[in-house]
Amino acid sequence: MAKNTICLWYDKDAEAAARFYAATFPDSAVGAVHRAPSDYPSGKAGDILMVEFTVAGVACIGLNGGPAFTHNEAFSFQIVTDDQEETDRYWNAIVGNGGQESACGWCKDKWGVSWQITPRVLMEAMAAGGAEAKRAFDAMMNMKKIDVAAIAAARRGAG
Repeated sequence: MAKNTICLWYDKDAEAAARFYAATFPDSAVGAVHRAPSDYPSGKAGDILMVEFTVAGVACIGLNGGPAFTHNEAFSFQIVTDDQEETDRYWNAIVGNGGQESACGWCKDKWGVSWQITPRVLMEAMAAGGAEAKRAFDAMMNMKKIDVAAIAAARRGAG
């Protein structure tokens, strides 16, 4: 187990979420599945309690803690993509499997975990600063899923 691990609280679907992430993102996998040794407030002995997994190389634990807490946008995974095809693939996997679109490259999976599907061209524009960053930022503000070609055009001052 990694020294620093992100713990994500799920009602009861930690294993399903972990398996979805592992099937969707490279360098992702499901590790150990731990069962509750005794009854607990949201479950019974033998229920899946924790799932160890990685998402794009980041160590995580999914905890089936019950309905007391839900995910919100204060936490998100940011997945940097290289082109429109990769952006579309991740966006469509999340949104197309019970997720929800948001704005500016953000979406939520069906468990309520927020994702930023962020093309590298947008990150590079923001890092460039100045007028180039402003044009790319202004273009992004009108998008749900990021349009790589539109961001590239905005960086150049076209469009």
